[in-house]
Amino acid sequence: MKSKLPKIPLFIIATILFGVKTYIIYRFLFNIELDNAMQELILAINPFVSAFLIFAISVWLRKPGSQMKFLRYTALIGSLILYFNLVFYRSFTDFITIPQLLQASNMGDLGSSILTLLKVYDVLLFADVVIIWYLSRKKSDVLSVSYPKSGRVFALAMSLMLLAGNFFLAEMERPQLFTRAFDREYLVKNIGIFNYHIYDLALHSKVKSQKVFADGNELPEIKEYVKTKVQSDGKSPLYGIAEDKNLIFISAESMQSFVINSKMKGEVITPFLNSLVKDDSTFYFKNFYHQTQQGKTSDSEFLLENSLYPLSRGAVFFTHGQNEYHALPEILNQENYYTSVYHSNNKSFWNRDQMYKSLGYDHFYGEKAFEVTKENSIGWGLEDKAFFEQSMKYLQAQKEPFYTKFITLTNHFPFEIPKDKASIEKFDSNSRTLNNYFQTVRYTDEALEQFFNQLKESGLYKDSVIVIMGDHYGISENHNKAMAKYLGKDEITPYDHVQLQRVPLFIHIPGYDKGKVMSEVSGQIDLKPTLLHMLGVSTKNDIYFGNDLFRDDRKDFTAFRNGDFVSDQYVSTGGVCYQRQSGEPVNINQNVNEETKQKDPCKSITEQVEKELGYSDDIIYGDLFRFIDFSKSGISK
Repeated sequence: MKSKLPKIPLFIIATILFGVKTYIIYRFLFNIELDNAMQELILAINPFVSAFLIFAISVWLRKPGSQMKFLRYTALIGSLILYFNLVFYRSFTDFITIPQLLQASNMGDLGSSILTLLKVYDVLLFADVVIIWYLSRKKSDVLSVSYPKSGRVFALAMSLMLLAGNFFLAEMERPQLFTRAFDREYLVKNIGIFNYHIYDLALHSKVKSQKVFADGNELPEIKEYVKTKVQSDGKSPLYGIAEDKNLIFISAESMQSFVINSKMKGEVITPFLNSLVKDDSTFYFKNFYHQTQQGKTSDSEFLLENSLYPLSRGAVFFTHGQNEYHALPEILNQENYYTSVYHSNNKSFWNRDQMYKSLGYDHFYGEKAFEVTKENSIGWGLEDKAFFEQSMKYLQAQKEPFYTKFITLTNHFPFEIPKDKASIEKFDSNSRTLNNYFQTVRYTDEALEQFFNQLKESGLYKDSVIVIMGDHYGISENHNKAMAKYLGKDEITPYDHVQLQRVPLFIHIPGYDKGKVMSEVSGQIDLKPTLLHMLGVSTKNDIYFGNDLFRDDRKDFTAFRNGDFVSDQYVSTGGVCYQRQSGEPVNINQNVNEETKQKDPCKSITEQVEKELGYSDDIIYGDLFRFIDFSKSGISK
């Protein structure tokens, strides 16, 4: 009996099935914003263009068995690439890069966090693979092809024409797409995830060669920019206020500013941190933004220690852990400070054991320094209360003055805590992540209060400056619906999303009585010069991109790694310029003549942001600090 299937080549069937599946993932499982009909068209086209380009290679295989084997394994590998990106996106609202694949050693530490990202319906995403696998084995005689050379060349030419057409439309919609590729979503939206990965591989190869060919000639231009656009003459009002005091820095995992001075179901979320806001010894920065990218906590550490931007792809801690840096710990070592880090996690996680040496830390108290049991563990490891309590014996034994950094763990995705350790109710929304978040935030708030009391009992409190900073966001865009419910909004707009990137920053100076709430726009890149100046250490000949938080003559913007920014007056995100105070888009009239039309007020700042990001990348990729002898730069009190 003859087969009733139409004689359509399997590579065409595979293209259609895989293209439809990819489009569904793009359109409904990724949270990709589409602003116009052209973007809708490009998003609908590029899955099929990529699929045809890949599957059409099979026509060059003459043997039917080889064709079928190529198609089924290509469908499987392609589906796995899509699925890994989907799982990654559910956690980070981002796409995998080559440098992140080199961080695979981190995966073993993620544990239950990954399991929460898997969905039962995910098995349906492999339905096309099952169909292709079945047809390639049972109907190979009907669905294989044997084209002459002209037919094979035509298939290749058609693939390249479709790809060129896709790229042409993408360039029309997003000019300079490949040269200004800060935002991976734009690349995936316009050229598809597979072409994005090929582009990422080419970019990775290019940046890996930068260190080889760097010779330091780039430094004079960077130094001149820093001198004229970043650094200021004179000293800040708080210069030297903490001279010879201990500096205790606390990285508050996933802490966002929306929980400060807020309630959930009528309950105060962070009572202790709220009390610090009102404390005369505290400066609280309410418009302070995290600037991390794919490195998350490690990126926040990098920003703190170096006042350089993180990379747009991967984590500097992994990709450039052996570079030369002129970091905060190294500088304070020269000022006779003992420097240490406390973090109850595997020393190799985020390559900290290597990177901390490069930054100049004297000692890292990792997982083995703590007694971690089932009873005192929550989520990713040692709970925050036990973490601070067990750290005190080491802290009291340290030589003073010291700079010590604590990295908390309990308020980490998926934000799960045993009922008997929760002191606030869960939120009620469609997001289990947001529902849990308030309980772990409250737990960390209680742990911080306990730590302050322990510092007072130990006698260390009065001779220390204590800094608490949220390291990065905890609630991603994937939970916008639930976040809108909590905030009482109809939706989370792109402008709202930028405002949700605010993280708390507290600088607590015991004995000081002129603290206040600071409203200036600022970011994590500003901490290195601020803290050094408070300790009485000059940064005159250093290279960095942050500003002292207490100076009035600061640059008026805070940049994000994707090229967006917040300034005193404007917010720029996704290519749209908003008024910062109202959140209304700036009305730029393009229908009048050049002399009278309103210019885009965000354009000049965007150009400066891109220049800074580029200079910072040059320093990291080229390992440029190896060409500077900072010991002869005159940095001193």
